[in-house]
Amino acid sequence: MKGGKPMMKKEKKKTKVSGTVVWIVILVILFLASFNVIGAGHRGVLLTFGKPSIGAKGEGAHLVIPFVQSIKRMEVRTQKIETNADSASRDLQDVQTTIALNFHLSPEEVPKLYQEIGKAYRERIIDPAIQESVKAVTARFTAEELITRRPEVRTGIQEALKERLGKYFIMVDDFNIVNFQFSEEFDKAIEQKVTAEQLKLKAERDLERIKIEKEQKITQAQAEAEALRLQKQEITSDLIKLRQIEVQRLAIEKWDGILPTVTGGAIPFIELTQLAPITPVPTTE
Repeated sequence: MKGGKPMMKKEKKKTKVSGTVVWIVILVILFLASFNVIGAGHRGVLLTFGKPSIGAKGEGAHLVIPFVQSIKRMEVRTQKIETNADSASRDLQDVQTTIALNFHLSPEEVPKLYQEIGKAYRERIIDPAIQESVKAVTARFTAEELITRRPEVRTGIQEALKERLGKYFIMVDDFNIVNFQFSEEFDKAIEQKVTAEQLKLKAERDLERIKIEKEQKITQAQAEAEALRLQKQEITSDLIKLRQIEVQRLAIEKWDGILPTVTGGAIPFIELTQLAPITPVPTTE
């Protein structure tokens, strides 16, 4: 009996120590659970028995009541989505549009977003908004205009997304059209049209070149005709007479004074009145 009492005391002491250790561990766990850290680029939604608080929790450490409160983290940094959207143009051509969207959540409105939509906002809000916006805007343009008026199409889709996503506190930072993909038949038709336009442009250039060459020839011919006309104006009757006198003077200078005994034709007629008078040579007796 005496030996049993010390044993019971030891067991009680061990049990007491073990209970103390358990409580200390529990207190440490509760203490650690009371701290919640929100990292950079995130906001926290404080839930009290599942009900979100009005204000968002910023970056850093926050105290919560264990088992009563919790914090849900929401990323507010710029995020990127790249996806495809199927639609039809105004001329009923099938179009597959690859788009890239940059967005961020409004930091102040994160609790409302979580309360109304939850964390699955991409599947519930963003993806459907992209599909609807692309379809609505591409339906205003023909397939050819989607290419030639691409900046206008991009602006239209971006504005539509801003309006749709802004209602749910999702802000559009940037939007780009990566690519338009059409049916194989339409691609062939576009290729044929481009080829035809290139041939037409070449024909127009050739025609313009021919016109220029023709005008150059006409201008050259007109210049030559004008030069010829000026030359004819310079040949006057006085000039012709002067040339005739010079020819006759040269003939007299070469004549030895003896007429040919046999002639095959008429003796050239010389206009003596136009020649200088000849002084007679005196004779000596």
